[in-house]
Amino acid sequence: MNSRIVAIVGRPNVGKSTLFNRLVGRRLAIVEDQPGTTRDRLYAEAEWNGERFVVVDTGGLEVLTSAGPAAEPARTPLAVASEPFVPAMRSQAEMAIQEADVVIMLADAIEGLTPADHEVADVLRRSSKPVLLAINKADNEARASDIYEFYALGLGDPIPISALHGIGVGELLDKVVELLPPEAPPARPEAVQIAIVGRPNVGKSSLLNALLGQERAIVSEIPGTTRDAIDTYLEWEGQPIVLIDTAGIRRRGQIEQGIEKYSVLRALKAISRADVVLLLIDATEGVTAQDAHIAGYILDEMKSVVVVVNKWDAVPKDTYTMDEYRALVRAQLRFLDYVPVLFISAKTGKRVSTVLPTALRVHQQRLARIPTSLLNDIMREAIARHAPPSKAGKRLKFYYATQAGVAPPTFVFFVNDPDLVHFSYERYIENRLREQYGFEGTPLKLVFRGHKPAGEKKRGR
Repeated sequence: MNSRIVAIVGRPNVGKSTLFNRLVGRRLAIVEDQPGTTRDRLYAEAEWNGERFVVVDTGGLEVLTSAGPAAEPARTPLAVASEPFVPAMRSQAEMAIQEADVVIMLADAIEGLTPADHEVADVLRRSSKPVLLAINKADNEARASDIYEFYALGLGDPIPISALHGIGVGELLDKVVELLPPEAPPARPEAVQIAIVGRPNVGKSSLLNALLGQERAIVSEIPGTTRDAIDTYLEWEGQPIVLIDTAGIRRRGQIEQGIEKYSVLRALKAISRADVVLLLIDATEGVTAQDAHIAGYILDEMKSVVVVVNKWDAVPKDTYTMDEYRALVRAQLRFLDYVPVLFISAKTGKRVSTVLPTALRVHQQRLARIPTSLLNDIMREAIARHAPPSKAGKRLKFYYATQAGVAPPTFVFFVNDPDLVHFSYERYIENRLREQYGFEGTPLKLVFRGHKPAGEKKRGR
């Protein structure tokens, strides 16, 4: 997931969720013509003119003062029902503003400038963040020509748009990408970035403290204590390392109102900028569906991974052996043998000393290269052992293979027809590469290209 963030804020019912869906190209946010529908934040990746960024949808910024209800006498039952959530909604929106690189303030051309719009603008001016003022529902010339009253907000030129119909959204996105900062390089490029992730309360901060030998992070039995990603620099046998502790990741439906929701985005950002991810699992609870959910995030980002089973000291040893538990982890997380599984106790310190050496070994595998001649020898042997598949009388042929990159290791295979590459044969090739060269804990990217440049096809996984 990209680390640059664009937050959409505004008072309730101005069309933030509609704009969010328009920007990300999918109907992810619930859209209702009632205020207060969006209480949590939603986030998804968007792309415009080759620039990728994360869009965050927020609940409405609403202030329940004596002036607030008076300004909106016809409050709907949904709006009234949402009143208890207003402080949390405001808190979430303000946190989104704080973390955003660019903020889009959305207002309503039909209702015109309201006191609530001034309230939102005041919050944005205090943030000192780049702000674009978009006036939604300006889907005809009359409405577009009436937006000049919004200059009073002091946020620059208002941009008339219609999120529903897509009018003016391209112009808005052009201005968004102009304001986005370049992707920041790692603070210490030579350092290996290692993120510690997992469900709440599996011992992430305890592991961080055990690795550092000091109280760098607050350790608590209350899930969700860690709200921000915490970076800690250290050296391990001369190798610079950045340890990133993150808040626990829960299923979207289980994420509570307030701070915890935004902590998920920060945890996903930590995965995005990591080289190696330590996925912590609670040995006393076993592998859960949410553990598999987090593993999916890691693999989607093509990050190297070490599974760390914590609280092993609390597991009755007549119930599980390490081999049985390791097989269970790999089966339920759909990991193959290439992922190392460690068993530790962050509380007692048992086997914690194996974590960083394993992570660094995995990182070296992430950077490994196979010489072209050896790679083609491996392919010739693999094809001799198991002939490529055929389809409709046409057999797959391999002509040449080369490694195009590292982090993750990426291999390009030139074939007669990429459509003939069945996923089972792709897995077979991957297994042969691992059999010969390891790539412990590291996903491999295989790309198949047609042999004839004029009609080249490309398929990558």
